[in-house]
Amino acid sequence: MAQWLIFGLLAAVSASFVTIFTKLGIHHLTPTLATSVRAMIMAVFLVIVSATKGDFGHLKELVTYKKDFGFLILAGISGALSWLFLNIALKTGKTWQVAPIDKLSVVMTVIVSILIFQEEITLKGIIGVILIAAGSLFVALA
Repeated sequence: MAQWLIFGLLAAVSASFVTIFTKLGIHHLTPTLATSVRAMIMAVFLVIVSATKGDFGHLKELVTYKKDFGFLILAGISGALSWLFLNIALKTGKTWQVAPIDKLSVVMTVIVSILIFQEEITLKGIIGVILIAAGSLFVALA
């Protein structure tokens, strides 16, 4: 099995638990506080992982590659907004309906990757994206 597929599946499993654990842990908190706590825990965890791997020796590259750093800032803001909106939706909605709508990000990512990165997609890929969109909507609006 290809390495990208293994890590992609691990990401999907991890993301699933994020949604489940958030739903379990958000009962008595505001979505904003829950998102902040989760972000702090993730930051501490990832700093420990980066420190263990010796990644902080590459911090000077942030200055060298300003454009990359700018995009990482935008990615961080987008991720924070995504988590916040997900937490707001989970606070008031049913997990089984919120999760598929959140996964419409897959469809949006494919469309943007075709438009911006000029990535090619096969007919099977197009059909798959349409099925993801339709499936997400069918489940969420059931």
